[in-house]
Amino acid sequence: MNLSIVRRTLAPVAVASAAALVLAACGSDPDTGNSSNEESPDGGSSEEPDGGSGGDLSGTLNGAGASSQESAVQAWIAGFQGQYPDVTVNYAPEGSGAGREQFTSGAVAFAGSDAALDEEELAAAETACGAPAVDLPLFIDPIAVPYNLPGVDNLQLGPVTLANIFNGTITTWNDPAIVADNPDATLPDTTITPVHRSDESGTTENFVEYLAAAAPEAWTYEVSGEWPGDLPGEAGAQTPGVIAAVQAAEGTIGYASAAAVGDLQTAAIGVGAEFVEYSAEAAAAVVDASPRAEGRAENDIVLELARDTTESGAYPIVLVSYTIVCTSYADPAVGDLVKAYVGYVASDEGQQAAAAAAGSAPISPELQTEVQAVVESIEVG
Repeated sequence: MNLSIVRRTLAPVAVASAAALVLAACGSDPDTGNSSNEESPDGGSSEEPDGGSGGDLSGTLNGAGASSQESAVQAWIAGFQGQYPDVTVNYAPEGSGAGREQFTSGAVAFAGSDAALDEEELAAAETACGAPAVDLPLFIDPIAVPYNLPGVDNLQLGPVTLANIFNGTITTWNDPAIVADNPDATLPDTTITPVHRSDESGTTENFVEYLAAAAPEAWTYEVSGEWPGDLPGEAGAQTPGVIAAVQAAEGTIGYASAAAVGDLQTAAIGVGAEFVEYSAEAAAAVVDASPRAEGRAENDIVLELARDTTESGAYPIVLVSYTIVCTSYADPAVGDLVKAYVGYVASDEGQQAAAAAAGSAPISPELQTEVQAVVESIEVG
């Protein structure tokens, strides 16, 4: 079994070969009968499915994207390749923005992203795929707020307090606003160092979308996957970089996938009249209450998360991470691999594997049925 989480950047797309890669993204027919298992540019094998011990699939499938999904993707690859030992799935966890860029350029066959494709990206993806692309919500993950403040347990932060920490208005841990949220805590005068992502990130976009919705008077910045450049603090590359920065110095506070925080302390977030700690169940409660985004194409399943909820027990700082695929692959080898792999990810087994490995919330049975129908509808060849 070849389990591969690739941390290097996949090969860039040369301008001179752009036309060829556009064809490869929707899957030009590969050579057959080559036992060396050479890869086509978008990750498809040049070897025809051989009907071996894992069924009738073999070859290599390449994807890239959100680092927040990394633990889940490791579990998905292990489970899928357990069923199909002649298949290799590679995933480069370089961030949502990098994943979407590589997908829309035709460099990979699927992407993982903590934000859905925007209008410009949808157009680029359709060119690369030769057909529309769709976003499938397959990973529900709380965004935790880890902090490093020895002696202060069970930190509580209301939405306005949290926004003012990250916008630089609140600069010390004994600020009156933090004291008001934590009347029973002894807070030091330690300087606060907010830690944010240095790369374009779906985690950032989801985090600031929450701040803008729950504390609009304190967070007036544009909602984007790129952190506002004029704010104080320290930057970390991808999820591991944020976690490392918080671990390295007292007084730090950041935001990251809950699966990545490890032993770091995390803040409970103000929701209505209570403070709620993150959990898979609390995150799923917000997702189930959220409507679909308007103006999306058929089969493009994008959610409009209820960030400003006051529902008891709900944790509103949550991301829904999407698996992005083409609705048609001209290369049968690539299309069959995508359908089988994404079908596994959406299955009960795949969702439970992610929950065990990453603490994510499985998608609901209703959403699972809808996603599986979209996967089945992907055209191949």
